[in-house]
Amino acid sequence: MKKIALIGPESSGKTSLCMALSQHFSCFWVPEMARTWLEKNGPDYAAKDVEEMARLQLQEEAKLEEIAREKKHPFLFCDTNLLVVKIWMEIRFGSCPDWILQEIEKPVYALQLLMKPDIGWTPDPLREHPNDQTFIYQHYENELISSVQKWKTISGFGEARFQNALAALRDFEKSTA
Repeated sequence: MKKIALIGPESSGKTSLCMALSQHFSCFWVPEMARTWLEKNGPDYAAKDVEEMARLQLQEEAKLEEIAREKKHPFLFCDTNLLVVKIWMEIRFGSCPDWILQEIEKPVYALQLLMKPDIGWTPDPLREHPNDQTFIYQHYENELISSVQKWKTISGFGEARFQNALAALRDFEKSTA
């Protein structure tokens, strides 16, 4: 089983694509636990809260990963990862805790799909940066360029975006076969 993380700025289609890919491959996806936390606790939060959200994300991912392995699923799609938390912390609070930085260095994802913010902004009371998508996207891209982890940019709207993600997964599978 391969873990695939979908990352990128707010309103870049991570959740929709995660759900579509998991349905296509009949496998699980890990929801973004920050959204669950914010829906329960409200939109005001501190750095320690983001750390709690990160820990919840890792716990949910580990739980679903174990079940997915038992069921022999080909993939586990993750609707965020700690790189998302790192960039969020740096933009919002100016720094990121060392434990998150250390965890990011571990190669736990077979592939990361970086969502290009080319689908338009969808208003949501939990989203914070409607005018900064390109700026934030550049942070992701710079982080991935300087990492040793495998990644692909996903762009396009609707079915084209889904097909581009499938093509990226096929190319990845060929390169690791």
